[in-house]
Amino acid sequence: MTLDINRLRAETPGTAHVLHLNAAGSALPSRRTLDATLDYLRLEGEIGGYEAADAKRSELDGFYPAVARLIGAQAGEIAFIENATRAWDMAFYSLDFRPGDRILTCVSEYSSNFISYLQVAKKTGAEIVVVPDDASGQIDLAALERAIDKRTRLISISHVPTQGGLVQPAEAVGKIANAAGVLYLLDACQSVGQLPVDVDAVGCDFLSVTGRKYLRGPRGTGFLYAREKTTGDIEPVFLDNHAARWTEDRGYSVVPGALRFENWERYFAGVVGLKAAVDQANELGMDAIWGRIRTLADGLRARLAEMKGVVLTDLGQLKGGIVTFAVPGADHAALKAGLRARKINVTVSTQFSSRLDLKGRGLPTVMRASVHVYNDEAEIDRFVAALGEAIHRG
Repeated sequence: MTLDINRLRAETPGTAHVLHLNAAGSALPSRRTLDATLDYLRLEGEIGGYEAADAKRSELDGFYPAVARLIGAQAGEIAFIENATRAWDMAFYSLDFRPGDRILTCVSEYSSNFISYLQVAKKTGAEIVVVPDDASGQIDLAALERAIDKRTRLISISHVPTQGGLVQPAEAVGKIANAAGVLYLLDACQSVGQLPVDVDAVGCDFLSVTGRKYLRGPRGTGFLYAREKTTGDIEPVFLDNHAARWTEDRGYSVVPGALRFENWERYFAGVVGLKAAVDQANELGMDAIWGRIRTLADGLRARLAEMKGVVLTDLGQLKGGIVTFAVPGADHAALKAGLRARKINVTVSTQFSSRLDLKGRGLPTVMRASVHVYNDEAEIDRFVAALGEAIHRG
């Protein structure tokens, strides 16, 4: 399927105001998503919050099959969560870690996740095992297999790290985890919406996703996938009267399916807005979206590779829409600010986000430009020219 780039740009109001290369932070929403979110908020203002939820029940309920279609799941395996971190937390902290349990992760792991490993290890006596990278910079699959033993409780990695274009071999990791009978938690906040993800092919037991990045949904939205076959008996760390029922004075029952990971109070306008964004991704087709993103990112890398004073820092055999680079001797934060003054949005990734990876490579910071389908080649050229001018002035 071929994407109509001009139409996509016309349907994305932000492209008229900024050159946005920060989809990995928070992408520009389409007018369709904006309208769905804002119309719902207006309805709440006109008739009341509970009444709006009743009036829009079919759209709210439609969120689950829409997301399920996107990732190849069942609707009952999807829970709306306010962001990817909380979705990840609901899975991770619901596991009953004990002394000696091993958590296997990767060098490029995200800081929020690693802090959680550290906290649980401190409280329970579980052990964190960082599986080394292979020569390409992705997780070493042979080393992962060797690291698994009878104490291994969880394999947990980020599919696409925040600080680079690396796409981890999530399906290969899943085959190893499934063969060993080890639970597999995949942080997919940078991958779902950017590239095709099929949870059956990946083999993950939990998958956490945000709405604001490549899905182009509202901020304050996300979801958790929980495979019913392998996680159905896991009780969430938090329960309320949406996730469970008070069945006796001194007893309760947890609701079936992934809804047990939800809260009763949630961002209802965000549910509708994220559904609109997911519907659009389903209609455009993830293969087409992924093809367009890779074309733009590969073109950007090729241009940057020719620039004097720029060093590409992306790792992996497969690279996606996040393009990172360093300008030795330059102040990356100042470069970012200078570009923003010209209405060009990029960001800077620091060791705060991924300490083991960037510190291990001797990179205090890297600049990050992340493309999406609404970008075009003229914008890529404009960015490279502006970057060159900023470097020359510096």
